[in-house]
Amino acid sequence: MAIISLLILASGIALVALVGIPTVNRRIRTLLPTARSSGRMHYAWLIVAMLVVVQLVSQSIGMAAGIMVAPLSDPEGDFGWSIGIIGAGLAVYYLTGAVFSPVAGWLSDQYGTRKMMIAAGTMFLISMVLLGIINALWQFFLVFGVLLATTQSIAMVPLIAGINGWFKRRLGFAVGLLWAAGGLGAAAMAPGVAALLENVGWQATFWTVGVLGGGLIFLMVPFFRNRPSELGIEPYGTLEDDEPEIRWSKPMEKLRLKEFNAQIRSTKEFWDLPLIHSLGCAGHGIILIYSIPIAVEQGISLTGAALILSLINVFSIGSRFFTPIFAERFGGKPIMVAALSIQGLTVLILFGASESWAFYLFAALFGTGFGGEMSAYPVVNRQYFGSGPIGTFYGFEMMGALLGHAIATGLAGFVIIALDSFYPILLLSMGFSLVGVIVVLNLPPSDRVLIPDWEDSLPEEARSTTAVVRVEAAQAAALEPLAELD
Repeated sequence: MAIISLLILASGIALVALVGIPTVNRRIRTLLPTARSSGRMHYAWLIVAMLVVVQLVSQSIGMAAGIMVAPLSDPEGDFGWSIGIIGAGLAVYYLTGAVFSPVAGWLSDQYGTRKMMIAAGTMFLISMVLLGIINALWQFFLVFGVLLATTQSIAMVPLIAGINGWFKRRLGFAVGLLWAAGGLGAAAMAPGVAALLENVGWQATFWTVGVLGGGLIFLMVPFFRNRPSELGIEPYGTLEDDEPEIRWSKPMEKLRLKEFNAQIRSTKEFWDLPLIHSLGCAGHGIILIYSIPIAVEQGISLTGAALILSLINVFSIGSRFFTPIFAERFGGKPIMVAALSIQGLTVLILFGASESWAFYLFAALFGTGFGGEMSAYPVVNRQYFGSGPIGTFYGFEMMGALLGHAIATGLAGFVIIALDSFYPILLLSMGFSLVGVIVVLNLPPSDRVLIPDWEDSLPEEARSTTAVVRVEAAQAAALEPLAELD
């Protein structure tokens, strides 16, 4: 009965949000400027704010996954599962996310980011309701390992890729804000979920998170837009001599998407960038999972050791924010080299760490590299591939990232069991990051688009240059009667 009540409540929120769309559309159009420049705040920044909220909601449980280990493994609790089995569930979570990320990107390119937001809100609510009532291992694997991982892919890949079309300039600043908020959420979500688990129990925790999070996403749907042209405005940073944004028909959009993706797949960077993301995530994934037991083995208390993860996330906020900005200003390639180098080389500190201050120093330095490793990709994609529909490719990059996490988690566990030591996995972490540096160094300079002529294979009516001529001709025709009056 309680489940039905929750679903009815969420459905009511969704219905109110969706029914209000026409009214909201009319109100938004009266408030927005139609010119390319205006003193009012551009709607793109509201899009960024909404994406921040969706990212925090969708990742609220994934960020705090480690908090679930204690209640799930408590022999006197409701579950009593082994840590090894729970770890297998985490591996399934990463693998599912890896497999579905390209699909989520493709769905975004086909149907738009707004529909993906509706899907994310619905699936998040369902996932949280079901997670609150699991009582068997197979249910945990299905709900957490499959359904929630799919939800996170739908929320993260299309929404981060979707920000690309809202900015002609300052994309790095917008992406930096988005990733910095994610770092802040990572530092805050775990304690919040832990407090709920401790005070209200398993079921109430996930039902509360589900209703509040899903409701927030549904309430933002009427205000969200896939692209600026849907509101009759230009992307942020558009100058007078920039080409106007073109809104294509659905058949033309699909034709352009097919050709753009075919052109991307013909480049070496289509394979290199997901590989780099995989290596980078493998490098920091080992540290995020095993830094606490390494510190405990050195005599640090569990509470003191847990502070390592908090510090890593706190110090990643600055690099999450500034890395996309620096990448846009100085080029993505040198910034990626710097981030991966910091992430890899700072692991050396752990070989001699035996006191708390050494672990906290490591956390501060490593967090800087960790935050920079993950946040430059939307800007790098723009630099290499231009402003085309990048959702599908970003999905492949996220697939590489999650595969890196899954492989590193399993491989590091096997190495620890086989060699009975943490030091080999530290070498493994360094190796992943520094091999990533080598792959980045073999990328071409990021100051030129790799496929500048990708539209040449399209029919003439599907090319943006032809469309721009049509738009300008229509604008000129509209001004002719005014010229005659003068």
